[in-house]
Amino acid sequence: MRVAFQGEKGAYSEEAIFKHYGTGVESVPCPYLRDVYNAVEAGKADFGLVPVENTIEGTIVRAYDLLNERSLKASGEEIHRIQHCLIGHPDAELSDIKKAYSHPQALGQSREWLESHNLEAVSFYDTAGSVKWIKENDIRDAAGVASAQAAAEYGMKILARGIETNNENYTRFLEIGYENREPTGNDKTTLAFIVEHQPGTLVSALNEFSSRGVNLSKIESRPRVGKPWEYIFFVEVEGHITDEQLDSAVEGLKDYTIYIKHLGSYPKAG
Repeated sequence: MRVAFQGEKGAYSEEAIFKHYGTGVESVPCPYLRDVYNAVEAGKADFGLVPVENTIEGTIVRAYDLLNERSLKASGEEIHRIQHCLIGHPDAELSDIKKAYSHPQALGQSREWLESHNLEAVSFYDTAGSVKWIKENDIRDAAGVASAQAAAEYGMKILARGIETNNENYTRFLEIGYENREPTGNDKTTLAFIVEHQPGTLVSALNEFSSRGVNLSKIESRPRVGKPWEYIFFVEVEGHITDEQLDSAVEGLKDYTIYIKHLGSYPKAG
C-alpha cells in the first residue's frame, strides 16, 4: 500500500501514516498539500493522509477546500500527538541559533518558546524539509522545528525538545481516497454546503441536525470565491451518511441550501 503525505521524510504526517497503517506501508512524500490529492487521483498512491485540524492552531482550511474541489472522499481519521523539537547542525549549540525555520503551523504552535529565546521564525514549506535544507546547506546559525524522527532521518542534532506552547498538542488527519467505508456504529461524516443568501437560513439549516438528535461536532466557514460575503460551510457530524437520522437531516438540509456535497463517512479515530 502506498500512502501520500505533504512534506519530506520524517514529517509528522509520515509519523501519522505509520501509526495509522503500520510500518509496512510505503509513504509517498509530496511537496504541497494539493500534490497529495493529485497523487491519489493519478493512481500514484492508494490513499493520502492530510492534516485538517490542530488543537493549538486550529483548522487547516486548505485541506477542506481541496476535498470539496476534488472527487476524493474522506475515508478514515487519525489523531497524532505532536512534540516539536528544535533541530540544528551536529556542531551547533542552542546559543548559536538566530533563526527557526519550519511550516507556519509548527511555528505557530511553538511561538511562545521561540519568542522567549529571541529566535526569528521563518516560514518554510515543511517541518522535516527545514531540517533537510539546513543540513544540505551546512547552516550553523539556524535550526528547524520538526519531529525527533526528522533529526534521526537526516543525522541532525536536537537542541531542545517539547517546545510546543501546550503539551496537549494534537493534529487530526483525514485519510482521502476513493473508498466508501461501511458503517461501524462509531462514525463521523463530513459535509459541505452553501445556504441560500437569506436571513435565518443557516440557523434553519443547522436545526435539521439538532431536531433529529444528530450531534454537530465541527463547523467551519470559507469564503465563496466570486461571491463576496457568501460562504461555504464545512460541518462534521456524528454518524454515517447511511444512518436514518442523518440521511433525513441531509434531505431536510436541501430546503435551505443551493449546494450540498458529502465529503465522506468514516470510523472515528480511536
